Amino acid sequence: MQQFKFFIDFEKEEQWLNEMAKRGFALAGKSIAYTFERTEPEDAVIKIDFRPFRSRADFEDYLALFEDSGWKHVAGSKSSGSQYFRKMDETAGDDIFSDADSRAGRYQRLSQMWFSLACCYIPIFAAMVSTGLVDATAFTNPKALYYTPGLWEKAGAAFWEAFLFETPFALGRGFAWLLFPLLIGLYLIFSALAKSRYRQVKS
Repeated sequence: MQQFKFFIDFEKEEQWLNEMAKRGFALAGKSIAYTFERTEPEDAVIKIDFRPFRSRADFEDYLALFEDSGWKHVAGSKSSGSQYFRKMDETAGDDIFSDADSRAGRYQRLSQMWFSLACCYIPIFAAMVSTGLVDATAFTNPKALYYTPGLWEKAGAAFWEAFLFETPFALGRGFAWLLFPLLIGLYLIFSALAKSRYRQVKS
């Protein structure tokens, strides 16, 4: 079973995953969606860290450290950032973090990741503006986005057939550039939310 959800708050995400385990759905993987396996309901303890790695060796050493401490890695990859662990040893503690600073650190790394993504799109959008690919006249004269000869002289079914066929292409020509400022804005918001959560957890 797969489910799509989005979290900024790791504590809320952990709570949801543990509740899913109580309902008999064990986390088996995470990419765009969460993948669950049907199992017996259980009181699982799942914790999340956020830490991307530059090398496979560093990633494997990181996983080995957690396994030695009684935590099994159940989802995440070298470059995914989010790493999901399930408590396997009853003698292990109920948290993978030793103090508030290390627990808050994952939010700081998450904030930096979102900010870096926003910064990647800013020069692309600036280049589109400087080269004229951003045309604000699409808002004032949307008819210019339609290239079908004689479209506006057609009537009845012939007009609607041609209009509906070309509209997706016209929207792409005139408004596709809006995706970039939208993504930049969203990433900056996500970065600010993660930074705020970092301050809360640290204090």
